[in-house]
Amino acid sequence: MDSLLISTGVVALAEMGDKTQLLAFFLAARFKKPISIILGILAATIINHGLASALGAWITSMVNPEVLRWILGVSFIGMAIWALIPDKIEEEETQVAKHLGVFGATFITFFFAEMGDKTQLATIALAAHYAAPLAVVMGTTLGMLIADVPAVFVGNQFAAKIPMKLIHSIAAAIFAIMGVLTLLEVDKLF
Repeated sequence: MDSLLISTGVVALAEMGDKTQLLAFFLAARFKKPISIILGILAATIINHGLASALGAWITSMVNPEVLRWILGVSFIGMAIWALIPDKIEEEETQVAKHLGVFGATFITFFFAEMGDKTQLATIALAAHYAAPLAVVMGTTLGMLIADVPAVFVGNQFAAKIPMKLIHSIAAAIFAIMGVLTLLEVDKLF
């Protein structure tokens, strides 16, 4: 249950101000078809984070636990630093919509926008840390939806009211704490 709850919370916070959340704002403002956009986000996230979680599980099976602990600890601390850097949406990621429907455009742009994104890397690290890939995918997908669905329905009006610097700082703090706790092997104390 920890893997589900922590994955949800970490990704929901990390997604605030992320380029895929900005993409959700952009698509909602442009197409005004929230259900198609949300379904595209859901499908892209499940597949993208499913692959990321499988990679995390594979890494767990291939890497010595002591080495993995250091990799994960340093990775979480790196994500803490990265969470403090705001993302910008790239226009070419949204051009796919001219050739596909709203669902297809959302699916394709979200899937590729998530490649190498901090939430995808967090999914890999969380799956490796918890060795519970399905729970992590469920949690990270729920976290994405918690952050992106309101963006779809409220659009840019909502973005101006969120204290993004505070949200990014909280996400960074959570990643940093997870990194330190992983390095100190705190989970073995309980």
